[in-house]
Amino acid sequence: MPPLATPDPALALCRDCGRDFPSPEVERRCPYCDSPRLVEHAELRALAIAHIDCDAFYATIEKRDNPEIREHPVLVGGRQRGVVAACCYIARRYGIRSAMPMTKALRLCPHAVVVPPDMAKYSRVGREVRALFLEATPAVEPISIDEAFLDLGGTEAVHKAYPAQVLADLARRVERELAITISVGLSYNKFLAKVASDLDKPRGFAIIGRAEAQAFLADKPVRLLWGVGPALERKLHHDGIMRIGQLREFGERELVARYGSIGERLHRFAHGRDSRRIHTEREAKSISAERTFESDIADAKELERRLWPLCERVAEQLRKEQLTTRTVVLKLKTARFRLRTRQRKLAEPSDLAADLFRVGRDLLAKEATGERFRLIGIGTGDLMTAAEREASPDLFHDAERRRYEKLETTVSGLRQKFGRDAVILGRGLKQGR
Repeated sequence: MPPLATPDPALALCRDCGRDFPSPEVERRCPYCDSPRLVEHAELRALAIAHIDCDAFYATIEKRDNPEIREHPVLVGGRQRGVVAACCYIARRYGIRSAMPMTKALRLCPHAVVVPPDMAKYSRVGREVRALFLEATPAVEPISIDEAFLDLGGTEAVHKAYPAQVLADLARRVERELAITISVGLSYNKFLAKVASDLDKPRGFAIIGRAEAQAFLADKPVRLLWGVGPALERKLHHDGIMRIGQLREFGERELVARYGSIGERLHRFAHGRDSRRIHTEREAKSISAERTFESDIADAKELERRLWPLCERVAEQLRKEQLTTRTVVLKLKTARFRLRTRQRKLAEPSDLAADLFRVGRDLLAKEATGERFRLIGIGTGDLMTAAEREASPDLFHDAERRRYEKLETTVSGLRQKFGRDAVILGRGLKQGR
C-alpha cells in the first residue's frame, strides 16, 4: 500500500488529546495538555495497518465490574481444576500466565483472587469493542474475542485525521465508554503490526516503520515469526539459526528446501515483508469432506471406516485455517439419492479428527441399520477461531487430549511434506492390511 502522506522526520502525537506537533527535543510532554503519553515516529502519518489487543481482557472486565479486587492479582478460571483462562498484569509479576494449570498458579500466588469465567459477559463486551473498531474503519479482521487487525488506509477523508490519530482516539473511546484498555501496534503490514502491539503493554501504542523494520528484526529470536512453533524453532536452532537476521543469509529456495513451504514465509517475514490482506469476513462458514462410493454400502463398520479419513481431512483444514468447530454434521445419501443430515454439538470446540469421528460415529450408528448408502460426509458448523477456543476456560487439558493434539499435528505435518499416504493411523487402515 502506498504511503498515506510524506513521512515527517520530527512529528509527535499526543495519545491523550490527539494533537500532533514537532517532536520535542527536551520536554517530553504535550505542549497542549501536558501529557507525557507521546508517540513519535518519522512515519507517523504514513502507516495504516494496525493490530489491536485488549489488555488482559477477561481479568480487566472482572476488575471493572468489581472495584474491590482492582488492586489484587486476579485469575479467571476454575479453582479446583482446569487452567488459568486469563490473569491480570499484577498476577503476571508472580510468573503466572494464561493456560497455566490453576494449581500451579495458586502455588505461585496463594493470595490471588480467583473469579469464575463469565463467557456471555466477555462476548458481549467483545462485540462492543468490535463495534467501536468498525466506527474507525470497515476493514476489521477479528482474530479472537479481544483482538483484531484494522486497515485504516483511505479513511483520512472520513475522519479528517490520519490513521495514528484515529487509533489514539479509538483507544480513548474504548477506555471512556467501556472502561477497559487496549494496546495498539501500527505498521505497514500485519506481521509487524502484531509484533508492535506486544512491545508496549498494557495501554500501549508502538510503531514499526519501513525504515527500521529489518534492523529491528535482525536480533530478535526466530520464535517471534508467525508460524514458528516449538518444533520448528528447535529445528532452526539445530541448524544454527537463532535470530531472524540469520535467515537473511539464505535465499528463499534454500529455506523452502530445508523447511518446506513455510520456508517461503520465513524468507518474507525475515525481510519485513507480508502480503496478507485484511479479511473483513470469515470466509469459511463451514468445512466439510465427503465420499461417493463406487457401489452402495450398508455395513456399519465399513461406513465407519470410510468416515475416518474424511474426519482427518476436515480436521487438517480446520487447523490450516486456524479454526475450531462446535458442531459436527454427518451427511448421508441413500441408494435412492435421498439426502440425510444429522448434527450434534460438541461439548467443547475442537479441531481434532478424533473428536469429529467420535460424534460422527455415534450419529452414524443410529442411521446405519441395514439401509444402503451411496455417499457419506462429515462437516462442521458454528466455527470459531483457534484463539477463541484457547481462550475458553472450559477446555479439557488432560494428558490424553494433549497426546491426540500432538499426534494429529505431527501427522498433518508429515503428510504435508511427504504426501497423504506417508502416514496412516490405525483407525484408517483396511481390515487385514
